[in-house]
Amino acid sequence: MAKRIIIDPVTRIEGHAKISIFIDDAGNVSDAEFHVVEFRGFEKFCEGRPFSEMPGITPRICGICPVSHLLASAKAGDAIMAVNIPPAAEKLRRLMNLGQFIQSHALSFFHLSAPDFLLGWDTPPTERNVFGLIATNRDLARAGIRLRQFGQEIIELLGGKKIHPAWAVPGGVRSPLTEAGREKIRGWLPEAYATTKTAFDLFKKTLESHKKEMQIFGNFPSLFLGLVDAEGNWEHHGGKLRFTDSSGNIIADQLDPQKYFEYIGEAVQTTSYLKSPFYTPLGFPEGMYRVGPLARLNVAERMGTPKADEELKKFKKMGHGAVTSSFLYHYARLIEILASIERVEGYLEDSELLSDELRADAGINSLRGVGVSEAPRGTLFHDYTVDRDGLLKKVNLIVATGQNNLAMNRTVAQIARHYVRGTDVPEPLLNRIEHGIRCYDPCLSCSTHAVGQMPLEVRLIAPDGRVVREVARRI
Repeated sequence: MAKRIIIDPVTRIEGHAKISIFIDDAGNVSDAEFHVVEFRGFEKFCEGRPFSEMPGITPRICGICPVSHLLASAKAGDAIMAVNIPPAAEKLRRLMNLGQFIQSHALSFFHLSAPDFLLGWDTPPTERNVFGLIATNRDLARAGIRLRQFGQEIIELLGGKKIHPAWAVPGGVRSPLTEAGREKIRGWLPEAYATTKTAFDLFKKTLESHKKEMQIFGNFPSLFLGLVDAEGNWEHHGGKLRFTDSSGNIIADQLDPQKYFEYIGEAVQTTSYLKSPFYTPLGFPEGMYRVGPLARLNVAERMGTPKADEELKKFKKMGHGAVTSSFLYHYARLIEILASIERVEGYLEDSELLSDELRADAGINSLRGVGVSEAPRGTLFHDYTVDRDGLLKKVNLIVATGQNNLAMNRTVAQIARHYVRGTDVPEPLLNRIEHGIRCYDPCLSCSTHAVGQMPLEVRLIAPDGRVVREVARRI
């Protein structure tokens, strides 16, 4: 008989997922699968809507990543109108995206992941969370909350509110940065830099004490995908696509994002609503690739800002060619926070951000438009096909969590093979398996566009298919 054990509090991932661990007759792990069991339907009900409404609709996919969908959707609209948006609008969109990077990465590092490696894997789950972090290190927890608030302030000062701002539109943006807003952002900078330095110092100590985790938490060869500029520098809202391999070799470069479908395919698996994108020249599943902070730092030659460039040099020395351990997603997030703060500081000196020349006007000039931008979790594709009246005939969204699907499956299997023996899954072991997923900071609502309860379940499956043990966390 299968046995269910309810473990509280709720797990620290965004979404509803299930993990199946397959054990052989000797009690060793033979394989593992990561299932996303929320239903994918958002793209379908957008059909028939005017494309101009999509920047207002798609951010509702998620309360954590709304800015990412807002900006990618607006870029898809730009492509349908076939316009170059005004320079001020381009810079303002970039500024908002930097705020999104700061707030989302701060949430992931301080709230979702740090309780594991700062409080300890074996700490009781009732204490191993942000409240436990507050109890043991109040100043650090507060600094993390404040750093996230800084990113949200940037979003609010531009878009009018922190979540779901109706601000970017096809052709540009609705409003500029104000002088008062610029001074408010400038006032945050010393604290933001100080908090980021504290986080770097803490995590570098963590790396010394977590060498085992670096080796087994998603450490394997794969391809990496991210945007870069014409010189190969880190990009977050423009440029072209670059694929590199685990040796650091560039295998495809300066690819046109509008033609992503020529080199990215999407496989459908019966065990999950989450699709599995792959690099088509290598086929499925050999074309597995990773996106997000780890991938962006692997494909980029420079961050383009002085402090972050120094950290990037240290980061790249942690791999042979590419940095392949998914545990180092956390380090990559901190480097991207630093780069984002530096770029925000640079933008504050640009008077064009106060300009009123913010929008290009045009009609339907293309029946298909693709908007590509880097979301905090990875490269985001919005692909819209419209009729002559601008009504959507087809919508395809490829989000970061989907592109990391194959890698997350391999990560779960790698960790489970190392730790699981027999059918006993104590809570600290369950948490280690979960943390392999947290490294990617998955957003399952984005990946499947669903609503509902968000528990995580782990099933142990015998060779004959029997579920011999089931462990669940529920809201």
